[in-house]
Amino acid sequence: MQETDLHYPPETCPFCTIAAAHPCPGIGHETGASVPTATTAPPSLWRSASEQQRQALRACVPSDEESDPEKTSPSSFVVLRSSDVVAFLDILPMTWGHLLVTTRQHKVKVADMGAVESREMGFWLPILARTVAKVTGVTDYNIVQNNGARAAQVVPHVHFHIIPRPETMPEIKNKSWTMFGRGQRDELDDEDGARIAGEMRKVLRGELEKMVDEVDGRAKL
Repeated sequence: MQETDLHYPPETCPFCTIAAAHPCPGIGHETGASVPTATTAPPSLWRSASEQQRQALRACVPSDEESDPEKTSPSSFVVLRSSDVVAFLDILPMTWGHLLVTTRQHKVKVADMGAVESREMGFWLPILARTVAKVTGVTDYNIVQNNGARAAQVVPHVHFHIIPRPETMPEIKNKSWTMFGRGQRDELDDEDGARIAGEMRKVLRGELEKMVDEVDGRAKL
């Protein structure tokens, strides 16, 4: 039995609220024509992808205007909005650049995920990890994913933490740098959140363009 609705119903889940506020683009902004939903194919399959499909992939990274933090309350700082995966900054970060990567649909545990969203998650996690490392300048990081309350899952909606691990942790009194659970962490400042998310979106666009260029280069050989 899936545990999709055993905790928050989707309409009260904070991650579902963020996902709903930042839908995956499905309409061509310039022509008004329908474009393929930005479902991601593995890079090896991009050789046969149309330019329209590649544009849909690029559109997974919202512009500064599209990623307005005030679309939700509390503010959300979105970096990615694909058809099945959404990424945004943790508003209670363990370290600077702490990113959450979630399923778009309301799924409680990894075992509840379907094949398509599992593939999407596997595609985006390495790209987002590179993005976090480049923006923070920290190449060591944890990727953490908790399943269920006894495993310290605070929000019952599948999410992965990408947590940079700098050489020296900030010296803050009465802070808990626990790996699991909420601990005692400061809320993310709105100005800092907007700046960090903007930098991540810029770097993420560059990562996608680099992958497209590499595939195009191999296709010409």
